[in-house]
Amino acid sequence: MKIQRCKGMRDFSPAEMKGFRLVEGLCRDVCSGWGYREVRTPTIEYLHLFTSAGTLTPGRLGKVYSFLDWDGWSGERVVLRPDGTIPVARMYTESMQGMARLFYAANLFMFESGGEETRERWQCGAELIGAGSAMADAELITLSLEVLKKLGLKGVELRLSHAGLIKALLVKLGLTPEEQGRMFDRILDGDAMALAEISRESPEVSDTLRPFLGLKGQTPDFLRNQRALLTRSMPEICQPLDDFLQTVALLDELGVKYQISVASGAGFEYYTGIIFQYFIGRDKVGGGGRYDALIPSMGGGDVPASGFALYLDRLMDMISPEVFIKTAPVRILVRVKSGGAVKEAFTLAGRLREAGYVAGLDLDGKKGDFRWIVEVRSAAPVFSIVDIKTKKKTETSTVKELLKRLEGEGGG
Repeated sequence: MKIQRCKGMRDFSPAEMKGFRLVEGLCRDVCSGWGYREVRTPTIEYLHLFTSAGTLTPGRLGKVYSFLDWDGWSGERVVLRPDGTIPVARMYTESMQGMARLFYAANLFMFESGGEETRERWQCGAELIGAGSAMADAELITLSLEVLKKLGLKGVELRLSHAGLIKALLVKLGLTPEEQGRMFDRILDGDAMALAEISRESPEVSDTLRPFLGLKGQTPDFLRNQRALLTRSMPEICQPLDDFLQTVALLDELGVKYQISVASGAGFEYYTGIIFQYFIGRDKVGGGGRYDALIPSMGGGDVPASGFALYLDRLMDMISPEVFIKTAPVRILVRVKSGGAVKEAFTLAGRLREAGYVAGLDLDGKKGDFRWIVEVRSAAPVFSIVDIKTKKKTETSTVKELLKRLEGEGGG
């Protein structure tokens, strides 16, 4: 019987890893270009990091992989990390201070009962810690959109919501604190009908809230008009609405297109301000938001923060072959043509790699997916360059001349 991989896990073939590294590398390059520094957190974290107030919703906590980290008669329950932001916030609280621009690439683990290959997920994320302005939110949105644009993806839809606005609406609906918490978790877990459902049970405020409950794709002017109408009847909504409007106005100034969808969330209880999500068709490919209460809840002081994550394993399946053509280095197969030329072949392969090519030694006589073959002899002419596509063959006796001919033939 053949041994199979674990249910819900995924193998990445060489071709898939090519896309994986492309997306990961592009995320790294863009984040570095914006001044972000790379970090890496452990795969295993203590469970209480995610069960403390203001972290994951109960719906998500019920899907984590947890087990006892045994240590004699003592031990603590740990988890395979289900989220990327919370461990970075923990790292910041432990060892950093001031403003920090950080990014990471990590795998996350979340149990799914349907049997689909979604139990291990990969994402690239960035966290902007120590900045609490609309400009900081706009920076993260612009940065993440730059990654998606450079991947050549079309039809990306940005959807905006606001956690503070959702909470203010729940207060107005007359719910108890416990009911507010449960309803907020439902919204963040993706239950788009949650607010509409509960509003039907409070008809006295339903008419007032209906414009917000159905708000989707409206302009900032609509929000401003609603603020003017609700200043007296719902003063508690003004502060989060003003905060939302500041970021939206800045996005307008930057020419960023978006859709407003107030009654939607993103699965994380720690959000306190703007929430943004990216969709291509029906597929969600990333998102993020502001989480000003997370680091204070970890004992890190009154430090505002926001961040985002792009879903690497979904994006790698969406990018077009043209992206590979523009970015992938040329692959060259180095073949020993006659005895005594092994040292020359190894030396040549090293020189080719230094010049930016992918150079592999021919061990089985097959061409594989290489673009060029360079045959190495022990006597002049030492090198024969073969274009696999055209079958054209040229010869030279020096590495310098060989590199020049590869460039002239479109090999560099």
